[in-house]
Amino acid sequence: MKAKAAIVGVGATPYYYRGESEPQTLFELIDKATLAALDDAGLTVADVDGVAFFAYGHEVGMLTEQLGIPELTFAACVSGGGGGCPGILDLAAMAIETGRAKTVLCIGANQQGKRRYGQTMTNLALTPDNIFHTLAGLPGPGQTLALSVRRHMHEFGTRREAFGEVVIASRLAAATRETALRRKPLTMEEYLAAPMLADPMCRLDFCLETDGAVAVVVTSAERAADRPHKPVHIAASAHGGARDWGRAFFWLNQSAEAFTGSGGGPIGRRLYEAAGIGPSDIDVALLYDHFSPLVVMQLEDYGFCAKGEGGPFVESGAIRLGGSIPVNPHGGHLSEGYIIGMTHIREAVEQLRGEAVNQVRDARFALVTGGPANIPMSGAILSAER
Repeated sequence: MKAKAAIVGVGATPYYYRGESEPQTLFELIDKATLAALDDAGLTVADVDGVAFFAYGHEVGMLTEQLGIPELTFAACVSGGGGGCPGILDLAAMAIETGRAKTVLCIGANQQGKRRYGQTMTNLALTPDNIFHTLAGLPGPGQTLALSVRRHMHEFGTRREAFGEVVIASRLAAATRETALRRKPLTMEEYLAAPMLADPMCRLDFCLETDGAVAVVVTSAERAADRPHKPVHIAASAHGGARDWGRAFFWLNQSAEAFTGSGGGPIGRRLYEAAGIGPSDIDVALLYDHFSPLVVMQLEDYGFCAKGEGGPFVESGAIRLGGSIPVNPHGGHLSEGYIIGMTHIREAVEQLRGEAVNQVRDARFALVTGGPANIPMSGAILSAER
């Protein structure tokens, strides 16, 4: 890829607790984030000729009508839920590299209202491929993931204290970030005493339920040099995944190795090869943290520690600001807000611009991950330099 595309603008709405964004509509949130991102890039709606989005999809016709986009030459969606978030950067980079578009708007938003993502399985019609989860009392991703988490603990001796450290580190980061919804410091004693929701995961292991929107603007590296802010280059991006991962923890025919992982291994290998770097070169990791144990598993899958060593690695303090690999210094989904991964892209841009609230010193490379969720999984490595 050789960093032929770059992020030149980022915009966001405030983050709201579930339901508190009303009476705004989802499209109002998207429009506000989009206009803020274009303003940040020094561009206008008339410059947009491409759109990339993911997960639950947004009606492109309505978007072009409301914003007044004159004409689109590129529009694409990455399916698969939250796993596809960084995949929109992959789509945008491909559109720029092939000349299909010059300015691509990448958007992500959610407004849960009465439809809660945490009850995904109960929102689906019963079919042969998903009825097991209902019969087994697994109404959502948290309850289903709990099976993999317990297996990881059994196989490798991973302790709940490791998950607690993920949550505590996220809360420490969020304490200084005004956009964050959970900013109160947390002790390990408080974490261990929290109500159990899906053994071995307690309430604090689950991410926030948030309304809001985030948008970024991607253009060519050449055009990016003339924008108001320092460009953030897409050094590598990828989406896809291995068969053994399949539908993630909604599929109980995974291999033993996949069952205790995050599905990110194949994506990580492709990213590092494309960017020409390795895990040791990553300065800050924005790891999708809708559940705290998945941070531990992703650290293993993306090469920051060996398989099974994620627990002790986290408990050592490695993921805190100042540690060997700072993780989610904005507070992540657990403490700042859950916009299906888009807050992580926003934080990566701010880190590489040198504008982050909890700035990682001399940050050059940021890893952004999606999911873990159904294939396609996705990820991106962003760079402060071309």
